[in-house]
Amino acid sequence: MLTNKTATLSIIKYDIEVIKEKASQLVQKGLVNRQKPIYTLYQYIPDDNLANFEQELEKNEYLLRDRIIDLLGCESWEED
Repeated sequence: MLTNKTATLSIIKYDIEVIKEKASQLVQKGLVNRQKPIYTLYQYIPDDNLANFEQELEKNEYLLRDRIIDLLGCESWEED
């Protein structure tokens, strides 16, 4: 017997602070370079959420070609 199940999409509402935090975590882990364009982050965002991700960036006047470092703002450095 086959049953028809409706898939539930989990769409995350990104706000700019969440995007900045995610970018910071990815840079700290060495997964992305801070000099790469923001669109590099796409590979870490589920396809279902890309439209919301883009809208939030546009709303906050970021372009996909801007650098990830633009999202990070001031970074603190610890002494070696």
